[in-house]
Amino acid sequence: MSFGLRKSASNGWCRNPPISEDQQQEKVEEVRRVVGPLPEKLSIYCSNASISRYLRAQNWDTKKATKMLEQSLKWRLEYKPEEIRWDQVASEAETGNMYRAPYTDKQGRAVLVMRPICQNSKSTIGSQIRYLVYCMENAIMNLEPSQEAMAWLIDFRGCSLSNISVKIARETAHILQYYYPGRLSYVILYNPPKFFESFWRVVKRFLDPRIANKVKFVCSENQSSVKIMEDLFDMDKLDSAFGGRGGELVFDINRLVERMREDDKKMRSFWGNLNACEADKCSSCEAHGPEVCPGCNLAMANI
Repeated sequence: MSFGLRKSASNGWCRNPPISEDQQQEKVEEVRRVVGPLPEKLSIYCSNASISRYLRAQNWDTKKATKMLEQSLKWRLEYKPEEIRWDQVASEAETGNMYRAPYTDKQGRAVLVMRPICQNSKSTIGSQIRYLVYCMENAIMNLEPSQEAMAWLIDFRGCSLSNISVKIARETAHILQYYYPGRLSYVILYNPPKFFESFWRVVKRFLDPRIANKVKFVCSENQSSVKIMEDLFDMDKLDSAFGGRGGELVFDINRLVERMREDDKKMRSFWGNLNACEADKCSSCEAHGPEVCPGCNLAMANI
């Protein structure tokens, strides 16, 4: 049985694991033993797939992976990302600066669209990061079963130096690298302005090289870089802002509100059902392990 520990098209963390699948599973179990018993949602979060992402991030070093996972669990216990709801972040989203696209890439990865020029000027760093975390949790929940990582599309149209922040970039990198390892497949920087080169040199210093390598610069006037988009997306569905033929995707806050509130219901139901399954010690869960519980129809790949 595979626990998703090999390199997939979505994660990109380790092309050829240096150890066998059995050894990988042993390391997963070792991390679980060291971490010990956990309460409620934290125990659910530590699925085989989740632990394996931390191991891949630390090159299968169980000591480092355990420390990283424990720090992440502490953050989740305090920050409670799975409990953030739309009404708590709606004011940050109203300008259309970031949202989950109504399409996926060719592999079924959820896509977060970001537009720096639409950044809400009234928001604080804390509120921006909270909305980012909400969007990432939402994207993860909407991944296809075969995927474990999302994609980011950043549209730089009209962007000026005042629309980007090193502080925000640093905090985003920290959240992504330490609390969501293996959850980012790639980032498309679409038509970045000339001044972004110096900004990127600064940001790259505090990025894990594996994250930095996921960043792709795409210029609409360069045919070779445009091919990157053609390889990753169905161009008939991709909106024209990114060179697609799907027409201009006009940001509609009312449609976004409707989608996000529906997703909030799914998120609430998802974690509520998982807690019920945990409390009832579902026999199907015990038989099939923490990855999938067909008895209560819960897919753990999205945790």
